[in-house]
Amino acid sequence: MSTNVFDTLQERGFLYQTTDEENLRKLLGGGPVTFYVGFDPTATSMHVGNLVPIMAMVHLQRAGHRPIAIVGGATGMVGDPSGKTEARTLLDKDALHKNCEYLKTQLGRYLDFGEEGAKLLNNLDWIGDLNYIDFLREIGRHFSVNRMLTAESVKLRLETGLSFLEFNYMLLQAYDFAVLAKDHGCILQMGGQDQWGNIVMGIDLARRVSKKSTYGMTFPLVTNSAGEKFGKSVAGAIWIEAEQTSPYHYYQFWRNLDDRDVAKMAKLYTFLPASECDAICEANINRAKEILAFEATKITHGAPEAEKSYAASVAEFGSADPDGRIETTSDLPSVDLRLKASGKLQKSEEGIPTSSLTTSDLEQTPRLIELLTRADLATSASEARRLIKQGGAYLNEERMSDPERVITGEDVQEGKIALRAGKKRHHRFTVTND
Repeated sequence: MSTNVFDTLQERGFLYQTTDEENLRKLLGGGPVTFYVGFDPTATSMHVGNLVPIMAMVHLQRAGHRPIAIVGGATGMVGDPSGKTEARTLLDKDALHKNCEYLKTQLGRYLDFGEEGAKLLNNLDWIGDLNYIDFLREIGRHFSVNRMLTAESVKLRLETGLSFLEFNYMLLQAYDFAVLAKDHGCILQMGGQDQWGNIVMGIDLARRVSKKSTYGMTFPLVTNSAGEKFGKSVAGAIWIEAEQTSPYHYYQFWRNLDDRDVAKMAKLYTFLPASECDAICEANINRAKEILAFEATKITHGAPEAEKSYAASVAEFGSADPDGRIETTSDLPSVDLRLKASGKLQKSEEGIPTSSLTTSDLEQTPRLIELLTRADLATSASEARRLIKQGGAYLNEERMSDPERVITGEDVQEGKIALRAGKKRHHRFTVTND
């Protein structure tokens, strides 16, 4: 008998709160359930934190349920106050439209949008032409301001200031659920734990205007063992877009997790069996990190990039399981065999991010902080300066301590300049003649 996907989500750590847990579990263990998750287009790329609801959607789709991904072309114009201590910076319509297109492409990496697969909708299609007075009369009358003020997302912002524009966000998200329930048979909304108030309001509105019984599910805010919001690094957010976080740096982010976080993150960010996530950590924590990094990179960037990043990392630092003793359902052992057979596990720079410099560039004597920023090892000059002062910057494997250090032709070794931030984040510049 197949496992109920509700139990799968629970076992893997996806569940924070649900409405009517008993009935929801029965529904998910029965016939196909149509569910949705919304994504507001606030940036050109999603980041690691956004992947928790997406991974949950994939688990549900694999179990035979029907996902709807909503791109918030309309709600993105308002800005969700949930989880924020101050108002979001509002983007113009052109930027929102472009971000919506980016989100559509990125969601396609994870969900099957085939003919009978997931649906991708933009809530601008049903919100964009709403008449304000009609909306207030038909929808607004169902909302109690007193009840809205009890929502955690609203209470938090009342302390720092909540605009009337943001106060309307809850109505619009609730309206999304009512529309999807009526027009698409959607009965389940999922989102982060800060979305609970919005989801509950949507359930109530769907019941009032569509006479539909609907359900809600939220995911926990993912934190690391230090209690910090997950998905950040020294250089900032870990993006899923390769132009913003290279596949190699993406791999290294997972490879360098704290030992205490590996099993938890493997359950959330890979499809390895939950029991295996625990077992590999108990057997060899560093091999578990390699497996997690490989699987997570494969899901987001594809198998070729995952193999390339793994090969580069192992060539640089060695394998945690060179004899293949750790049992795993991951493809990594077969990758090891291919790489060994082809000799690609020898010392190699393949997969390590590389940029080019010219001799003219070096004649301008650029500072180390400029190259660290250019190499995406720091997001700004001030961050690069701080990295150097803290002893985390390396030039050709020599630790640097002077923020004003300049780079010259004497730093070129075998036609290259090697930079490193911390233990694992690398970048190389190849130097050519003009």
